[in-house]
Amino acid sequence: MSAKLKHLQELIEPAVAALDLELWGVEFHSAGQNSLLRIYIDGPEGVSVDDCARVSHQVSGILDVEDPITEHYTLEVSSPGMDRPLYTLKHFEAYRGHKVQIKLRVPFEGRRKFSGLLNGVEGDEVLLIVDNEEYLLPIDYIDRANVVPQV
Repeated sequence: MSAKLKHLQELIEPAVAALDLELWGVEFHSAGQNSLLRIYIDGPEGVSVDDCARVSHQVSGILDVEDPITEHYTLEVSSPGMDRPLYTLKHFEAYRGHKVQIKLRVPFEGRRKFSGLLNGVEGDEVLLIVDNEEYLLPIDYIDRANVVPQV
């Protein structure tokens, strides 16, 4: 996680927790005039549109005061959804037994994209079974990981 994302998460997390919700993850996509700060929240009963609006209002106030993002950006608050992104080892452990898609920042054994059954974590590595072969993927290599929704 970059220093900027870590700082944003530290600013945002107390406000989300104060609303009895969990900060699931933070993404920041810098694109000049079209930058995007995306915040994923979750709750024991899921997330409503009202929950997103409340978090947006609270976080906007904090970001206006603290001003951690210098360029113009759009704030988006949403539920992680059925294809929820996985950010932490805790997330990967919680979704053991689910099918996931993982994209790496750097190639691992010649590949950057993996799709398979999540088999938990071991230390700082994610265990993934792809075509009956187990891979230990370092969490620091993971750029993006999502649960594959089961229909």
